[in-house]
Amino acid sequence: MARLLKVNRKYEAYLDRMNEIVILLPKEMQNERKSFFIEHVNGNHPLDIIDVLDIGSHIKYSCQHQLEIVFGKTVMIVDENGVSTDLQVGAVIRTNEFDQMFRYDGDDLGVTYKKEQTLWKVWAPTATAVKMKLYQQDKQQVAVYEMERHENGVWSLTLQGDFEGFLYTFLACVNLVWKEAVDPYAIAVSINGEYGVIVNKEKIAVSSKILPPFQNKNDAIIYEAHIRDFSSHHDSGMTQKGKYAAWLETDTNNQASDSTGVSYLKELGVTHVELLPINDFEEVDEYHPNDRYNWGYNPLHFFAPEGSYSLNPENPTERIREVKALIQSLHNHGIRVILDVVYNHVYSKENSSFEKLVPGYFFRYDENGNASNGTGVGNDLASERFMVRKFIIDCACYWMKEYDIDGFRFDLMGILDVDTMSELKDKIYALKPDSILLGEGWDLNTPLPIHQKVITQNAKILPSISFFNDQFRDVVKGSTFNLYEAGFVHGHEGVFEQMKQLVCGSPSRFSEPIQSINYVESHDNHTMWDRFLIYSEQESVDIRMARHRLATSIVLLSQGIPFLHAGQEFFRTKQRVENSYNSPDEINWINWSDRSRYKENVEYVKGLIQIRKMHGAFRLPNYELIEKHVTFIDVQQNLLSYQLKDVGEFGPWSQIIVVHHNKISHEFKIDLPTGKWYLMITPDTIHLTSPIGVENDVGINKIGTYVFCKI
Repeated sequence: MARLLKVNRKYEAYLDRMNEIVILLPKEMQNERKSFFIEHVNGNHPLDIIDVLDIGSHIKYSCQHQLEIVFGKTVMIVDENGVSTDLQVGAVIRTNEFDQMFRYDGDDLGVTYKKEQTLWKVWAPTATAVKMKLYQQDKQQVAVYEMERHENGVWSLTLQGDFEGFLYTFLACVNLVWKEAVDPYAIAVSINGEYGVIVNKEKIAVSSKILPPFQNKNDAIIYEAHIRDFSSHHDSGMTQKGKYAAWLETDTNNQASDSTGVSYLKELGVTHVELLPINDFEEVDEYHPNDRYNWGYNPLHFFAPEGSYSLNPENPTERIREVKALIQSLHNHGIRVILDVVYNHVYSKENSSFEKLVPGYFFRYDENGNASNGTGVGNDLASERFMVRKFIIDCACYWMKEYDIDGFRFDLMGILDVDTMSELKDKIYALKPDSILLGEGWDLNTPLPIHQKVITQNAKILPSISFFNDQFRDVVKGSTFNLYEAGFVHGHEGVFEQMKQLVCGSPSRFSEPIQSINYVESHDNHTMWDRFLIYSEQESVDIRMARHRLATSIVLLSQGIPFLHAGQEFFRTKQRVENSYNSPDEINWINWSDRSRYKENVEYVKGLIQIRKMHGAFRLPNYELIEKHVTFIDVQQNLLSYQLKDVGEFGPWSQIIVVHHNKISHEFKIDLPTGKWYLMITPDTIHLTSPIGVENDVGINKIGTYVFCKI
């Protein structure tokens, strides 16, 4: 991409507010009678110097003026000696006045293609000129066209003719510097995202499977997977390894003749697959995709799908069709799709289209003018600004409408502001009311007031948005950040009261149970199996498996929405690598041989899912019902026992008792209420088809979960 011109200025002048100009003057130009003017057709307009500050090699002048600065034209500042410099757009771009002046409500940014003509629109309010560069598919430049400026800082161009398949970029001149950028609204891009591509939407259409409404979001069971991990293992049974197309393969098996792939997911019983980012991202060369690996949290183009997962990454329309076919393949199996989206940062701030087209606007800055870094990757998107908010909402709605997806998982959601998330929620639920929106509500160090952050402590002002419950994760399995701190499953006796809260959907944290995403493992940090290896390497494999199974049981039987990491059900390992975002396939892949090696555990988890689906008492829709029907049974600290009382209206059993036991070589007795009870779940077996009849006192002697039911 072109980076044209570097301007040599005698001194610098910046518009920091609508009526305030800051001038940085080299000390050698300083004198006691220094004065500055705005060049104007009716004579130079003097600036009022209100403050002078020595900042080392320069003198900083803060000046005020009464003129209306016209954006889109070069304004010149001149000193008393006639030395001039251009007025650069400075911090004014981050003021409310600027935001209101240039807010654009139209739904036509990007390209509007018709066979007879094409319309381009781009938002670049601080540019003094914008051009569109058109390329043939072989990247040979066709022409450069001047664009026309309109109100609200939008530039447009209409060309007659059929431009399907042509490549394009925008050239914007801001502060006298020309930069070439890919359209932020490009819905298709060339290989490695070098150019936007004009596509005919009629040729990317895929027939949709209409799923019945998802009545209760507590019914969701989310399964998190990475496109490439899903099929790359040599025993996956899938032909198109690492590709979107692998998700279309059905009736696949590993060498042990056990199901794999999408057919396996259907058998397992999950309701939603959450896909790690599939929009165009950096650090994987799409010409040689197998040379490097990445999770995808390096967003480059937000509207266009990633090419490294495509069978034909050089065909921008084909990769779109592949993604749509993947989604419909899952829909055909009755499984909904949640997309992981990264609206909190970009891969490279300086090289992003945002910064090239409207420098200084799209990112958040601290009080010293430095880019904030709550994300830890060098930049935070300023979601609170109108056109950033519009971009995020436009993008999410596009994926919802064009790709027929069923929800979003927001990476580092705590970077976003409450107003943006509230508006996005309303727009998404208007399109698909049974969508699921969830995210990471961590409180990150970004310059937003605490009450404006989409963080867990603000969950109650964002009902129907779900939050990853980090307390659930750390209390059940042990601290994510201190590998030698035990959780409940390792016998920690100090978390008993917290566990009561967690299995009830964490009512102290949330306004409704669906806000609690209950999990003990995700793509981040160690897998649970690896963490247990590090914490208790001396324990036998059987004991570690029992603790692992106990943790997964707590996830699947607690109130709220359960979340599983792909392969968790067969003890997924990443060979103790904690942060595998760019580790090779051999670390990240789902080991489909383990699906058979630990087949009994897969069947156990499948049974847990089946029982959860069978009885609504495990997924009550509000805290009033939870409080009414959940009663804890006091036995001992190591035995978390509770009864789901009088729940016959929600499923086949009128009474249910759940026991989570975490001690080795300890036996407890629990007294069941009078009547005939059936033991449905033991620590290593699901007895759904042949429940064990029990009465009165029952011995609890193994690590794991027990569930007793009464008809």
